[in-house]
Amino acid sequence: MCDLRLNAPLSQAIHAGDSFSAVTHMTDILIRTIGSTGRITLTRPDALNALTYQMCLDIEAALERWRADDKVAQVVLDADGERAFCAGGDIADMYQTGRAGDFDYGRRFWADEYRLNAKIFNYPKPIVSFLQGFTMGGGVGIGCHGSHRIVGQSSQIAMPECGIGLIPDVGGSLMLALAPGRVGEYLGITAARMSAADAIYAGFADHYIDESDWPALIAELESGASVECVTAAATPPGDGHLEGLQHDIDRHFGGESLSDILNSLQHDTDDFAQATLTQMDRNSPLSMACTLEIVHRLRGPSLTIAKALDLEYRFTYRSMELGDFLEGIRAAIIDKDRTPAWQYADQSVPAASVSKMLMPLGKHRLQLEEDNMAQLKIGFIGLGNMGAPMAANLAKAGCHVTGFDTVVSQVDQLTMARSAAAAADGADIVVTMLPNGGILRRVADEVLPKMRPGALLLDCSTVDVDSARAVADQAAGHEVMAVDAPVSGGIGGAAAGTLTFMAGGSEEAFAKVQPLFEIMGQKAVHCGGPGAGQAAKICNNMILGATMIATCEAFALADKLGLDRQKMFDVVSTSSGYSWSMNAYCPAPGVGPQSPADNGYKPGFAAELMLKDLGLSQQAAEAVGADTPMGARALELYRKFVEEEGGMGQDFSAMLPRFEAKTRD
Repeated sequence: MCDLRLNAPLSQAIHAGDSFSAVTHMTDILIRTIGSTGRITLTRPDALNALTYQMCLDIEAALERWRADDKVAQVVLDADGERAFCAGGDIADMYQTGRAGDFDYGRRFWADEYRLNAKIFNYPKPIVSFLQGFTMGGGVGIGCHGSHRIVGQSSQIAMPECGIGLIPDVGGSLMLALAPGRVGEYLGITAARMSAADAIYAGFADHYIDESDWPALIAELESGASVECVTAAATPPGDGHLEGLQHDIDRHFGGESLSDILNSLQHDTDDFAQATLTQMDRNSPLSMACTLEIVHRLRGPSLTIAKALDLEYRFTYRSMELGDFLEGIRAAIIDKDRTPAWQYADQSVPAASVSKMLMPLGKHRLQLEEDNMAQLKIGFIGLGNMGAPMAANLAKAGCHVTGFDTVVSQVDQLTMARSAAAAADGADIVVTMLPNGGILRRVADEVLPKMRPGALLLDCSTVDVDSARAVADQAAGHEVMAVDAPVSGGIGGAAAGTLTFMAGGSEEAFAKVQPLFEIMGQKAVHCGGPGAGQAAKICNNMILGATMIATCEAFALADKLGLDRQKMFDVVSTSSGYSWSMNAYCPAPGVGPQSPADNGYKPGFAAELMLKDLGLSQQAAEAVGADTPMGARALELYRKFVEEEGGMGQDFSAMLPRFEAKTRD
């Protein structure tokens, strides 16, 4: 993070010239070219080389200049002094502007800083950074995204943002998501410091080189040597402690939410658990919960620096107005009392609060490159409880969305069409969210003739595999690409933009629709060819239906055995009975994180929709001759629950009161 000092003009003093030229020497930063090397040196050692806003702008200007300069082969980024490469940024000014209600001040800075972080990550030339002493916060953003990240004996790297009510940002969430096992979660919510060996192990650095050798190595680069000399100079970093903690970290930090991790640690009396709880007690619970959610959303094949920075910006954009950032600065920097009054001081953070901080920003979203969303024409067919908020999120992101539904006549920010064909006419992408495969086939008959060659049909409905494959074949006949991408996450996920998409189709088609997935959801997995998305969805929901039944049965049995529900949750959620149905969506009111059970079983995922999905699973199983007795029994129980026992309109977890009222036949 950087200081928001906007009064200094952007440096324009970077010019091409001799072997030692293009010198910009200000109080805070020295920028020059020496031979074939662009040199950027932070020159605020008395302030631990903390970044100012102007320094960020000057670094970006230099990188843009050198990008197009064939005489510059690589960039060296270093800092004066022995104590720090860059220990973060000056944040007192942020506090003053935020307290005055000027939230745009910080938002403008974060957007500009994140743009710089992305440029360093994607820079076409080698960037060699020398990270002595403290490298934290904004220092990670400029020092840990280059191609050659060098650490030495004094290096200490950390992401301590949760301690001031932020989340690990400046692209740090990307590195946390890539760290081994659950090390990313651990580093992100404890702010643990990494030695040189630890930083290499966790993926924040590449090479260990004795700091006494750094000047000669930089001189070698300036004299025309290639960056291969950096690799040649590296030596083993010695022993760190992080790798030795891997087992304990994975054991305690594998949960879905902050409450899962706290529950695991609180039920362990060893030194690691107790020390970790002490570290976490200092930090904002809301920030820790959001950090976990961001890391979980990023982990997987869809990870990009743009996606990481976008999620970070969603939080930082809201951090002064809705988060703990101003209180964190007050306690740490202004009053220095070290006693922040955090929201959710009991460390029980509602899932809705996390979703609120990470919802898409619409027209305020982070823009790293030229915005192409406004040119994207989308037809959206099926504007029910799921489709309407999904379409609205696309419109908020700048897409031009034309919608159609047989019942819904208006959705905010959408242009409404008179027919499905009219909504699809000339669209780049047509999205469908429909009740079943039969209706999908009829809509495809209507819209595909209106779609231009090269356009794409994205079906987000949950339908049978045969229908998905038939529509894909039909689309190919019209030279239209097709992706079947049913969703998981329910109505809340549709509104919050946190859906998970399970996609089937070609690699080319999946890549084309990826930007839409990133607006409407948190994760998209390419499962294979046409129909693979539907296959993944019905297999997933067959597991979900069966595990929810087992979870409800177990709670009902515990009640009859006189076992306290909270005690049962504490045991099962941290042992071999762990499951999503127990830990993230507990069907017992007042136990575990907030779920529909705490709201009278008002549906997040309705029982009749579970019945539909279980029916699809058994239809598919019959078609391929698969033996699925548990899935068949789950279908039978949900059919009886919905059709005969009043389950229609209730959440699928309302099976618990059903089992409570039943006795063994």
